[in-house]
Amino acid sequence: MAVVLETQAVSKIYKSDHTTVKAVDEVSLTVQSGEFIALVGPSGSGKTTMLAMLAALLNPSSGAIIIDGHNLAEMKESERTRFRREKIGFTFQQNNLLPFLSARENVELMLRLNNSFQKQGRERARELLTRLGLGDRLDNLPSQLSGGQQQRVAIARALIHNPNLVLADEPTANLDTERAFQVVETFAELIHEHNRAGIMVTHDLRMCHYVDKVVQMLDGRIERIIEDKAEIEALAGARLGPNLNLETPVIPVKEKSKPGKGWENGRLIQPANPSPFSIV
Repeated sequence: MAVVLETQAVSKIYKSDHTTVKAVDEVSLTVQSGEFIALVGPSGSGKTTMLAMLAALLNPSSGAIIIDGHNLAEMKESERTRFRREKIGFTFQQNNLLPFLSARENVELMLRLNNSFQKQGRERARELLTRLGLGDRLDNLPSQLSGGQQQRVAIARALIHNPNLVLADEPTANLDTERAFQVVETFAELIHEHNRAGIMVTHDLRMCHYVDKVVQMLDGRIERIIEDKAEIEALAGARLGPNLNLETPVIPVKEKSKPGKGWENGRLIQPANPSPFSIV
């Protein structure tokens, strides 16, 4: 498999008066085509800032981000904007649908922006929306859809133009449990079928069942990468447990104990109430 995304010691530093905060601290990561990754960690761990830099929405303070062989730092702003529109698909927590366009038209909009809208694109929009359970809502306006249905339209919009890299910030935040599993499963199937690279930020560890790799972040750094399928299944296995508490999900690790913020008895504690997408 070809490497679609590579980050080389990427950092993001914020300075204010006499204070310096490293939101992301020398993160190096590779994602191959056909690979779906979950980026997890407590609030403030840097995962949202990392996702914003991967989406070319935020420039790193240092390091390199290379997507499909192109170094984002070497592009002009206009080139980076076009590259983001053509090569990257992004789903925000806030769906940002245009209120005067139907579900299908909102999805087709990405093709129109890229001057690639054809009859085949209209059919693909219908197929994507149908796979996401919205086959009977194609002509509905966003105001006629529930919050979860609007989010599924946004997911279809992120995939319609066949981007090399697909990024999702809490794509199931507004979905009920059954629909969340269905959406992430379909998301994973589409990434694998079309040989794309995908990264999903999530606080719901049950969704890790559908990914190929889990990257844990803490204090701006990669704390651990889980590639073993059995470990990933163990991480997501609580999704079927009768005593599941999604307000304070935890990530089990092999070490008996590990000092540092967010750790307790060898487990990485994740806070409740994840924040909406923001550059922090």
